[in-house]
Amino acid sequence: MLRTPRDQAAGLRRLFAPRGGVLVPVLAQAGLEAAELMLDALVGAYLERGLQVLVVDAGPAAKPAPELARINLAACLEALSDDVQFLEARGLPGHYLDARGNAGSLVEALRSAAPQADVILLHAPVAELARVLVGQGDCRPILLTDLQPQAMTQAYAAMKWLQQRAHCQVFGLLVAGHPRLALTRRIAEQLADCAERFLGAALPVWAALDPRAGLRAAPSAELRRLARDSLLGLEPQRVHHGALEYAPLMT
Repeated sequence: MLRTPRDQAAGLRRLFAPRGGVLVPVLAQAGLEAAELMLDALVGAYLERGLQVLVVDAGPAAKPAPELARINLAACLEALSDDVQFLEARGLPGHYLDARGNAGSLVEALRSAAPQADVILLHAPVAELARVLVGQGDCRPILLTDLQPQAMTQAYAAMKWLQQRAHCQVFGLLVAGHPRLALTRRIAEQLADCAERFLGAALPVWAALDPRAGLRAAPSAELRRLARDSLLGLEPQRVHHGALEYAPLMT
């Protein structure tokens, strides 16, 4: 079989190239009413660490990706504050498919479009997340669920899909439910147990957010840890500010 000559310097260029923002994949579920609230809470936890964030909402309820995204992705970003940029773009990963059906090039496109972002929070359905994450190396997807059985089932199915398709082994979980409610804890513990017993995966960190409380309270210790542990590879010195205020995605 004929082989294309390999570029001997390609690996070195990748090794020493600027990393750009850390990709944080977040599961998008159809019908999850608290999804925007949970995204806002995650963003708030990153901002509290002094980080700049690009939020890409490619979930099922988002507006379709603009045509301009194929040509000039940076021009499609909306500045919500000095430290938060936003892109509403359902179906965006599909614009970056290669011949194998993977969309890993989207990550570098987003890093180029928002070079100042420390965190790229990509909210997308599991099938699209898997296409983006193939070949991306270490990352820690965050699963979203509420207290409904179907949402929990979808979260587990997404964990299995991402493990098998993109080889993700460690996950985080954010539950829309009162943190002190027994059902909230039981759902988190059941998902962690299923991950360990049936997938050999790990779900070591979870946080809960009461949808009725909104964003009035500061991020909980559990949410802070969830945000911190998702930042694989982020250098500690990449901090710009202290605690920040921003305009939430929800209006």
